[in-house]
Amino acid sequence: QVQLVESGGGLVQAGGSLRLSCAASGSIFSINAMGWYRQNLRQVLGKQRDMVATITSGGTTNYAGSVKGRFTISRDNAKNTVYLQMNSLKPEDTAVYYCYVRTTASQNWGQGTQVTVSS
Repeated sequence: QVQLVESGGGLVQAGGSLRLSCAASGSIFSINAMGWYRQNLRQVLGKQRDMVATITSGGTTNYAGSVKGRFTISRDNAKNTVYLQMNSLKPEDTAVYYCYVRTTASQNWGQGTQVTVSS
């Protein structure tokens, strides 16, 4: 099994910044990709999660259009940790953010961390 421990969520005013971290441990054979998804209140019933940002083992990044230029994803391969630096936060960024890690053997999700941006 793969365990994911997220941290860094919280309450921030619009225009502020937060940094999320997600550390992976356990049965990690080879991490192919890491990333962050989010789910707002309207999506909870449908269980939909939107991709925010992903990063491959080679460092290739991909961002949702709504966060491009404001959020930066990075990873520390030695620590099996992925980060999401979120700047210029907007109220519409309010959501539960989930860490995602795909290995050669499994797809894994963190427990989620709440990010709330007040206007």
